[in-house]
Amino acid sequence: MVREGQAESGASGLDALSLVNFPTEAALLADMEACLGRGHGFAVATLNLDHVVKLRRNPTFRAAYQAHSHVVADGNPIVWMAGLSGRRDVALVPGSELIAPVAAMATRLGVPLAFLGSTEPVLRAAAERLRADHPGLKVAACLAPPYGFDPESSAADALIDQVAASGARICLLALGAPKQEVLAARGLARQPGLGFLSIGAGLDFIAGHQTRAPVWVRKIAMEWLWRMLSNPRRLARRYLDCALVLPSLTVTALKARKEGQGQ
Repeated sequence: MVREGQAESGASGLDALSLVNFPTEAALLADMEACLGRGHGFAVATLNLDHVVKLRRNPTFRAAYQAHSHVVADGNPIVWMAGLSGRRDVALVPGSELIAPVAAMATRLGVPLAFLGSTEPVLRAAAERLRADHPGLKVAACLAPPYGFDPESSAADALIDQVAASGARICLLALGAPKQEVLAARGLARQPGLGFLSIGAGLDFIAGHQTRAPVWVRKIAMEWLWRMLSNPRRLARRYLDCALVLPSLTVTALKARKEGQGQ
């Protein structure tokens, strides 16, 4: 499903920047609320350089992204490249920083949430913390899939149906890419009245099971370095791959800017 105003990604994923169809957090939240009011579901993805790498390499991930209704820029390089292409309205919208405003919106509207992913202790701790921060918040389900969970399996369908049966209207997916985006696309197709938001390690941050980079590190756009130094064996190759896509992404952005100026 591609919403009005959303550009389709090419087969190679080279035009990944065109997938960003909601430039700011305010625009995203307003449209999510409008969807809820109409009884419509949605799938929110947060584009970063790691996703760009996966879009180029993984056809399943690419198809899942194209099925998302809402895409925001989660990563300063995506914001910078969008600006280079001429889209100066695109702001940084990290997925982990959407949890609190979405919880506030859900509380105000009386919309129950569901958590899917991570581990049971993390989900319980995150639910407790969010209920304390947002009195009246309803968390209808906390579901932690087993290790090796396949987002394209019958077990995935059963979990999606379980979320719908719980009465939740928004499901926060904490599975990491590409699993959470693949599950979100599958979930929206199967339960079109549900909203899905991929938030990666966001619930782990809230539960205190993982520590996010300090605010000052984030402000100087060095969270990636902080994360890599905290786990170099796991993340060094990922960030090298991310760096390697920057030249072609820059060319794509400049080409889009030139085409925009010629219109």
